[in-house]
Amino acid sequence: MRLQEHRAKAEFAKAGIETPPGSTATTVTEAVETGQELGFPVAVKAQVPVGGRGKAGGIQIVESATELEAAAEEILGMDLKGYQVETLLIEGAVESANELYVGVTMDREEKRPVVMASRKGGVDIEAVAKETPEAIGREHIDPSFGLLPYQARNVVYRGDIPDGVAGEVADVVKTLYSLWNRRDGTEAEINPLIVSERGDLIAVDAVLNIDDDALFRQQELATAGAEERLDELEAKADAAGLEYVSLSGTVGVVGNGAGLVMTTLDLIDHFGGEAANFLDVGGGADADRVGSALDVVFSDPTVEVVLVNIFGGITRGDEVAAGINQALEAYETLPKPVIVRLTGTKAREGREQLTDAVHTEATFESAVKRAVSLAQEGKQ
Repeated sequence: MRLQEHRAKAEFAKAGIETPPGSTATTVTEAVETGQELGFPVAVKAQVPVGGRGKAGGIQIVESATELEAAAEEILGMDLKGYQVETLLIEGAVESANELYVGVTMDREEKRPVVMASRKGGVDIEAVAKETPEAIGREHIDPSFGLLPYQARNVVYRGDIPDGVAGEVADVVKTLYSLWNRRDGTEAEINPLIVSERGDLIAVDAVLNIDDDALFRQQELATAGAEERLDELEAKADAAGLEYVSLSGTVGVVGNGAGLVMTTLDLIDHFGGEAANFLDVGGGADADRVGSALDVVFSDPTVEVVLVNIFGGITRGDEVAAGINQALEAYETLPKPVIVRLTGTKAREGREQLTDAVHTEATFESAVKRAVSLAQEGKQ
């Protein structure tokens, strides 16, 4: 679960990391009133749980109430990477003498947490990591002992943090790691960490992602952020108890078992296509569950074709076919072409009862090839 910026900043502030003064607004009037209370200039920020908001037009700096009104009208209701902007964060702009970066995440190759710091904050840190990796100081942490003081100093030194604020930045690194650990984080990041004209360190942006599997230990955050955690399609799938992740392609995927679905995604890529989603109906899926899965994928406007790939173990092919037929009865004409590859338990019976509206394929490879071809035709 990725917390919206204002919720992440609230967590940072409670931990002792300074953030700019600000407040949320859900209407243009509230935004203007907040800006007038803070004093201009102010930043107007879309509150959605995704990165890249600035590049997408979701963040603006304004100098007056008139500019704030125009910015709020533009950003509220905006579709930002699949999320509709319903809340703004209005906060005081901060004069910057320097922009730094600090972060904590899990290094899966090392199987340990890693803390990071760099004097190259305020820019695309992924690009910095790729082009000049030496500009980011890193220190791996043994979770048995936690982040030790010398490690915080090491990461600041390796990140070439200016001497005048090195000690204070090391303290921010320690605080950020403690928060990340206490909140079962997968990622915590401040980019940029501003050094103000007075020498104060201020978190102008805030990222705090929480491990979904640990939400039972983070009930306060889970309850407060439930409406923020999922986009519309993910929320619809979640309500149906389906494992679903939105992707950027045009081939909708329905499969049973995470391994089979991942392999389907790989083969789509191999044949030159792009998957629109990961959707696992799980083992033993009945007709209602399969029907719900198709309904979710049909709801995605980016999907050009739907590929249903089922290997029947405990999942019965005739139940899958019943679910497909049931889902398609709601449509006079199919909203998208549907390709079905069905094998395993009761597969022959399932194929025989499938509606003629779908295309069946005998093999995994032929089903993927056909789906990719139809998706490419649909994009033209």
